[in-house]
Amino acid sequence: KTEGKVLILAPLSVAPQTVREGNKFGIEVHICETQADVQSGINITNYEKMDNFIAKDFIGVVLDESSILKSFTGQIRNSIINNFANTPYKLACTATPSPNDYMELGNHSEFLGVMTRSEMLSMFFVHDGGQTSKWRLKGHAQDVFWQWMASWAVFIDNPANLGYSDDGYNLPPLHINEIIVDGNEPIVETLTLTERRNARRDTLNLRCEESNNITKDNDGQFVIWCGLNSEQDYLEKLFGNNAVSIRGSTSNKMKIENERKWREGEVPILITKPECCGYGLNWQHCHNMIFTGLSDSYEQYYQALRRIWRFGQNYPVNVYIVISAKEGCVKQNIERKETDFINMRNEMIKLTKEINEKRTQK
Repeated sequence: KTEGKVLILAPLSVAPQTVREGNKFGIEVHICETQADVQSGINITNYEKMDNFIAKDFIGVVLDESSILKSFTGQIRNSIINNFANTPYKLACTATPSPNDYMELGNHSEFLGVMTRSEMLSMFFVHDGGQTSKWRLKGHAQDVFWQWMASWAVFIDNPANLGYSDDGYNLPPLHINEIIVDGNEPIVETLTLTERRNARRDTLNLRCEESNNITKDNDGQFVIWCGLNSEQDYLEKLFGNNAVSIRGSTSNKMKIENERKWREGEVPILITKPECCGYGLNWQHCHNMIFTGLSDSYEQYYQALRRIWRFGQNYPVNVYIVISAKEGCVKQNIERKETDFINMRNEMIKLTKEINEKRTQK
């Protein structure tokens, strides 16, 4: 419409992937390191390089994995909102808006220029106690808040949500297997963080060796998600040349190269952490995944799972969660958060569809 310049901000490794996806549709996407690389049309860079660009030169900005706005006091959050305050066209894309993290929802509203976070809180919420993070919806605002959300945010998990055909958008079966390495049943009693960490350390060798057994018993490529550096150390020794490993300390160049080697089939196994590779990447070539334990973050679990269980996946997806019996409470917590997320998603999908139908009628 404007023939202006658009900037996509994305996690590492997503930029070359977006170029590949664009090529499928005859759309040219330019990877940029600095403002000097920018061309007319669509440009993409990593969040880490945002300061290399002049925001006012862009007619549009896209946040790929916009959950980066989750921190309401973070420097990146503030920079994004302030730098692009006057950008005419904005799009924020996230798979995991937290149903109870109203600060994150408010930050999205503020980024898009709908309403500041402070205005949102004063209009729909009351402060609940002495902690600044404790906000709850006013009694009369339950429906009004979600209707307001649906006026500027679209929640969709399938084109059918908005009345379109779902042909080609039906996901294959998902098989989740829980393996307890030190018992028969999970312990669901509440444990302290220290107790849970000790349980993970005490079963480190067992969980890693079980992960090795799983890869031997099943064909195809695997991605293994670990949480501790010590787990990654042990897994790297177990798999040797059959795996590539990506850590936070791995150089950006090697992160991209190791991801490519695994994605293109040069090695069968990728070892990494959700915070390193759990966001934005399309890995439909793989349909096997192992978690060597779980953290309390539902977002990390969901995002990691969705790297392979996503549109375009042609095979049933096998997920193995290898845990200590004492990590049962973590699994229970993840399941509770998943229920909250699904409830919010379904309610928002319903409201989005209703509003879309009303607009169509007009």
